[in-house]
Amino acid sequence: MPAIVDKIAEALHLKHHEDSSASTAAPQTPVFDHEKVKVFFVLGGPGAGKGTQCANLVKDFGFCHLSAGDLLRAEQNREGSEYGELIRKYIREGQIVPMEITIKLLENAMRAELAKPHDTEGWEDGKGRFLIDGFPRKMDQALKFDEDVCLSTMVLFFTTTEEEMLKRLLERAKTSGREDDNEESIRKRFRVYKEQTMPVIEHYSKEGKVATIDASATIEDVHKKAQEIVAKILAGEVGRNITA
Repeated sequence: MPAIVDKIAEALHLKHHEDSSASTAAPQTPVFDHEKVKVFFVLGGPGAGKGTQCANLVKDFGFCHLSAGDLLRAEQNREGSEYGELIRKYIREGQIVPMEITIKLLENAMRAELAKPHDTEGWEDGKGRFLIDGFPRKMDQALKFDEDVCLSTMVLFFTTTEEEMLKRLLERAKTSGREDDNEESIRKRFRVYKEQTMPVIEHYSKEGKVATIDASATIEDVHKKAQEIVAKILAGEVGRNITA
């Protein structure tokens, strides 16, 4: 880990937990067992409706929804965060925050959720279900998360046109209060998405782990498609790429 990123991680209290499960693991052994902990990456361009559909799937299947962007925004606003301004700069410029920070935030959030009592399906006997929204955005993030944290189960890829995404984001900007919800930042995010995130989709597609969902329709129609696909994946009926 580069020195500056190491310092940031330490300041953010993101150093690896020295508990028994981590300290006894062999190098490169993920923190969580993918047979018990199911991780669905939720990807799509800015404004594709990822957050909305995640909220629906949480209700349907008892997932814990983790948004990488929300975790970073919370950290940048956390009182006493020495590097909050640095994270803010990355987000404002539409750039990707150093992956070590994002991955540790996700790992810590997963660990905290798994420690809570749950009475819903998929959480018994140390099991868990996670929707990770807006991550991974680069190949190195994808590989490091799979190797160090938990091997992912599937990618839910919500796709629509750039014109539709821009329209949705500009509408959201009226009430969101987000620094990056302006046309200049949005267009930067589109460029970064095309250059860095699409190769992630191609990588997982080669592994047969991408469920492509057309997000151009109404929220209800997209939800129905996503619901049907996730139900099949959790039932073990899908082990390849699928399109809806």
